Amino acid sequence: MNERIRQIRSWQFEKNHHAFRQTKLPPIDSYRDKKLPDYMRTALRLKTALDHEKPVFAPGEIIAGTRTLAELPMIYDDDEWEQIGKAHYIHERGTVTNLSPDYGTVIQTGLLHLREQTDDSPYHQAMRISIDAVLDFTSRYRQAAADMGASELANILMRVPAYPAATFREALQSLRILHYAMWCEGNYHNTLGRFDQYLMPYLQHDLDHGALTEEDAMELLEAFFLSCNRDSDLYFGMQQGDNGQSIVLGGMTPDGKSGYNQLSEMCLKASADLRLIDPKINLRVSRDTPLDIYKLGTQLTKLGLGFPQYENDDIAIPGLVALGYREEDARNYAMAACWEFIIPGKGMDIPNIGAVSFAGIIHSVIREKLSEVHSIDELLPYVENKIKKTVLELAETYHDLYIIPSPFMSLFFDGCLKNKKDISLGCVYNNFGLHGTGIATASDILAAVDAAVFHGNISVSSLFEALDRNFKGFEELQHYLKFDCPKMGNDDIRVDQYAVLLLHMFSQAVKNLSNERGGIYRAGTGSAMYYIWHASSLGATADGRSAETPLPANWAPSLNIRLEGPISLIKSFARPDFKEAINGGPLTIEFSDSVFRNDEAITKVAQLVRLFIELGGHQLQLNTVNRDQLLDAQKHPEAYRNLIVRVWGWSGYFVELDKCYQDHIIKRAELTI
Repeated sequence: MNERIRQIRSWQFEKNHHAFRQTKLPPIDSYRDKKLPDYMRTALRLKTALDHEKPVFAPGEIIAGTRTLAELPMIYDDDEWEQIGKAHYIHERGTVTNLSPDYGTVIQTGLLHLREQTDDSPYHQAMRISIDAVLDFTSRYRQAAADMGASELANILMRVPAYPAATFREALQSLRILHYAMWCEGNYHNTLGRFDQYLMPYLQHDLDHGALTEEDAMELLEAFFLSCNRDSDLYFGMQQGDNGQSIVLGGMTPDGKSGYNQLSEMCLKASADLRLIDPKINLRVSRDTPLDIYKLGTQLTKLGLGFPQYENDDIAIPGLVALGYREEDARNYAMAACWEFIIPGKGMDIPNIGAVSFAGIIHSVIREKLSEVHSIDELLPYVENKIKKTVLELAETYHDLYIIPSPFMSLFFDGCLKNKKDISLGCVYNNFGLHGTGIATASDILAAVDAAVFHGNISVSSLFEALDRNFKGFEELQHYLKFDCPKMGNDDIRVDQYAVLLLHMFSQAVKNLSNERGGIYRAGTGSAMYYIWHASSLGATADGRSAETPLPANWAPSLNIRLEGPISLIKSFARPDFKEAINGGPLTIEFSDSVFRNDEAITKVAQLVRLFIELGGHQLQLNTVNRDQLLDAQKHPEAYRNLIVRVWGWSGYFVELDKCYQDHIIKRAELTI
């Protein structure tokens, strides 16, 4: 990074911009009028929020936009929201979330062009109010920039986002304001989508015409990345860092060509240079991806950023097509906040609407049916029926869905402006996704029962007594179940076969299910925060796991088990057919930081990632950790403010996490190569 970027980074790291935060909430009278339709309330709240934002500039500012309002009041009072909740299903906070807006088109056309397409109908009036609020906000920033003598920045803000961006800097500045405004509308987890695809034409134009050198372009890119980190602590998430600010690089374009370009590479290098949690990088790859690209990604892994997360086009694209996505749309997929596949500008999918606890299902079936059967094969039909029943019970709860409208966000989605239809009511794709937690633990349980009960000398009654007592007095049995029975992650078909079967059962359970919006259900291997929640009430399990021990995050081996090594691990976790379960959920691997003590390790880890892709794995994320360092960070957080870890589908600062998530990361297995 150059000196100006270093100065801005230092200013942000010391949280100087926090001095401009406003604790006093803006007035609510303008949008809490109960006579107003909900979409008009949202538009007026956006106007209120942006009217009360105050321009803030870092020293040497290049890309402007820093949030100062720390909180946005709801458009409803408590009583209203309670009544809505009684009549409807409310997902999370009830807000449009986990979408990938079509930033590229709006940057290319400008907000005034969209405004010209509105009429005097009530919904279009809400859209106009939203557009005008963003333009007024930008005008105040422009005036403030001019007043402090930043004429170049002021001139850029005079053009964008009102008019089409003409340069790389204008495109980045336009994106920053558009993205900023969505948060102020009340939306969250708004991903930045295929960043290198919609911004590369501006970069290419500037480089070709001599308007920028590559060094100039890198400065602008790093300035934009810094802007993403300025107020990420204000964005809603389960934990700090869980804010959805992710970008997608590379991958196939809608016309079937390779999308990896110069900007893709610059983003990887800028992220390595800055070493910050945002934007989180998703790197789309395939069998044809050169090893050098994997090496660039591995450089970020070495630094401990927890990304890039790798997505396999060879699996994702045909998997999405099989679910009914048009091929050109499937080729254009991006990621939602963590890992879920979603189509920019067309997907109103809710890819995290719920989760199935596989460990819970297997544990329940064993307690209910184990004494009645004589083999695992006899037990499996009960497992399949339980999965189907659980999925149906979940699906039955997702009716009368209500999502707070978002007129500004709707401008970025196909058909919403033309049809006067809010994005909250649906778009081209309206599918629901279910996570599946503890699949490895569930497989381990089945393998342990098969070995200990059906092919061993452990009685069902002894096993149940041991579980009831949380293995107190049964330590020898627990050791046997935990360390002598097959465990997923060691390329052992005796246990891996159950993971394959469970995922197939899951995909079949959601097949032909439809939701009230005409969409389908998608099965996945993700867990989100459910790996903590589902474990809390599970009790001890037959794989030797003690009660209250967390489940593995996502698609990963159980905690505190013996693993033979990374190659065996990826062979186990690449075994299923993920085209059947394409809602997403990555294999997460923790490497000891000792792995990267020589340059040769970069190539070895890159080859390991490539092998996972070649074997048919769908998603992969890598963490580089040092257990002693993490334990010390718990005791002395002030000394580790910049320590970054991968949590479940995002990277955050370790010392900002709740202790249960810190402890989980510490317990994960560190691998060497």
